[in-house]
Amino acid sequence: MPKVEFKLPETFESFGEARKSGFLKMKALKEKGAGVVGVFCVYTPLEVFLAAGLVPVSLCSTSDETIPEAEKTLPRNLCPLIKASYGFAVADKCPYMYFSDLVVGETTCDGKKKMYELLGQIKDVHVLNLPQTQSGQRSLPFLISELKALKDKVETAFGVTIAEADLTRAIKEKNAEKRLIKEFYELSQMDPPPMTGLQQLQVLFGSQFKFDLPEKLADLRQTIDDLKEARAKGERPVAKGAKRLVMTGCPTGGATEKVIKAIEESGAVIVAYENCTGARQYDREVREDGDPWEALAEYYLGVGCSVMTPNPNRLELLGRLCREFKADGVVEMVLQACHTYAIETQTIRSFLSDKGLPFLTLETDYSAGDVGQLKTRAAAFIETLG
Repeated sequence: MPKVEFKLPETFESFGEARKSGFLKMKALKEKGAGVVGVFCVYTPLEVFLAAGLVPVSLCSTSDETIPEAEKTLPRNLCPLIKASYGFAVADKCPYMYFSDLVVGETTCDGKKKMYELLGQIKDVHVLNLPQTQSGQRSLPFLISELKALKDKVETAFGVTIAEADLTRAIKEKNAEKRLIKEFYELSQMDPPPMTGLQQLQVLFGSQFKFDLPEKLADLRQTIDDLKEARAKGERPVAKGAKRLVMTGCPTGGATEKVIKAIEESGAVIVAYENCTGARQYDREVREDGDPWEALAEYYLGVGCSVMTPNPNRLELLGRLCREFKADGVVEMVLQACHTYAIETQTIRSFLSDKGLPFLTLETDYSAGDVGQLKTRAAAFIETLG
């Protein structure tokens, strides 16, 4: 694919810079007395913390920098995300972990659950227990009780009271953010898309490090408007005819950007992310009427994560994204030792085969040692798309 020169909207850079400057912004917030909650997963209800006037932040878990430190305690054949999460904490190299007054984990895999026990020796950790299935009469009441247990923990730890009115307000604020982010990534339904997959990921991943909501919403709106304006002027960052791929699987960002680069350097473009970095957390909104605790539980119970069995919501979303973004194929990224996703690969393969969509699974970790292999496999897959 020939190289296409394209001047990015300046707001794109602001999301990349948010990852770099977020540490200093967090320090400033702490100096003003803000309470900070560190989180790892999209199952963690940020609305609860926002309702309490706290600042939630995603903790460092997407680099291999501290994995050697983690392997002094954890098994080497463990998921890199778990090892990195613990490594950054024990090595004291994650400012977000350092500034967190409370860390909230979740039972999305057995490795995480046991790691949280060790992490609890370093930080104040609360574990949000999840039901194992989205179906059945007991799942929703169970999750509601777990959300209220989290509420009790937050109120005790920070000396605050979370009123239902505050929770409803927080739900509306997060819904407004979801709508804008969805509007942003749905621009890639255009043919060709107005941004590369790596550029889209930069905004999706970087947005979690913007802590001022009005500023974040303004930047998202400006980014959307800039992309539309650039499109109207005829600017095309992606070559016409580039094969359009949807990405699914484990969370993407940080070290795993190597997978996106391998794909896009081979001539294709990622138009949508079904995984936790993308549509899985932004496609739906929390219901704004009725009991806010029940509404929250309904939303988070619907997350299409492979921890759930069965997991029809992932299939529904993936199939819809493939239609709406006119996908030529699907690439799944699975982290080594992530057993739930590795096993669910067969379900995804069968689902896509029935739809006549080509499918490629790439297993990787956080190291750079497999970059050449990733490029070779991505290029061979894209060649089969014609």
